[in-house]
Amino acid sequence: MAGKNLLFAAALVLLAACSDNPNSPIFDAKSKGGTPTSPAPVPNPMPQAPPLPVGGNPISSATFWVNPNSSGKQQADAWRLTRPADAAQMDKIARNSQAQWLDGGTGDVFTAVNNAVTAAAAVGSTPVLVAYNIPQRDCGGLSAGGTTITDYKGWIAAFANGLAGRKAVVILEPDALTQMDCLSAADQTQRINLIQYALAVLKAQVNTAVYLDGGHSAWRSAGDQANRLTRANVAGADGFVLNVSNFQLTSNSTAYGKAVSDLIGGKHFVIDTSRNGLGPTADNQWCNPAGRALGSPNTTVTNDSRVDAYLWIKPPGESDGSCNGAPAAGIWWGDYALGLAQRSSL
Repeated sequence: MAGKNLLFAAALVLLAACSDNPNSPIFDAKSKGGTPTSPAPVPNPMPQAPPLPVGGNPISSATFWVNPNSSGKQQADAWRLTRPADAAQMDKIARNSQAQWLDGGTGDVFTAVNNAVTAAAAVGSTPVLVAYNIPQRDCGGLSAGGTTITDYKGWIAAFANGLAGRKAVVILEPDALTQMDCLSAADQTQRINLIQYALAVLKAQVNTAVYLDGGHSAWRSAGDQANRLTRANVAGADGFVLNVSNFQLTSNSTAYGKAVSDLIGGKHFVIDTSRNGLGPTADNQWCNPAGRALGSPNTTVTNDSRVDAYLWIKPPGESDGSCNGAPAAGIWWGDYALGLAQRSSL
């Protein structure tokens, strides 16, 4: 254990030394007048992220970045003259912050992350980024994909270096822990190791809040989910995330999250409220269910000390997959987005 602590300390010293170097990949372009360079090597193996004390809300002061060119904004503008009432409904989506998802199809992930954080920092905002490239992603389901075990560490290190010490919220690999029962025991261990590695390299970047996969309130028991989070070193994370791309009511998510939190030292959590305005269907459909609505807008004012934020992690209007007449996962579906907006109380 002492050897691991020394190794971690050495890594932090190296990162700290680089932070004052304008050629360093963690150079803060906004505060020091430079631009981040391409990623530098990251220690492999990377020591685990050290435990973070449970305290206040680490993102309490955040104003979340709104993409001025989001699909919702483009749709609203396209309808402005010919369908003004529908355009006004679409504005409910366009004016709210939505997470940016990055996966193997992103291309140069370092550049993509750097561009996202730079755009947000330029207007004093914080981006919400989703790392979604774990090997054997979605167990071969409608969102199947992910990189290889060999390439994942390089990919997530490039993602982390793109942050360059600037403010960001990272949602780390939704479903990766909750869904991993489809994997062999050996592959589950490998996945846990990759999540631990990803957490360590992301938390080596100052100003980055990281939340691990916590599933949702209608999936695993609180005890089961707490065990998964513990294995993944949630102690070293800012907390966990609930209800990503799902529809569970915020009240149910809060109660479930607190039950999980009680088992892991009081860790905080965030909730995806993008499409939970009317809750789930009676049979808990998850793939583009009919009759759903937008939920609470992004905010860090949640009236619960352990809920750090309500976030729109799943961009409303992006398909869950090829079901119910929808396009492939992640593709914009204007008609579905319009229904979400029309049925919402926003």
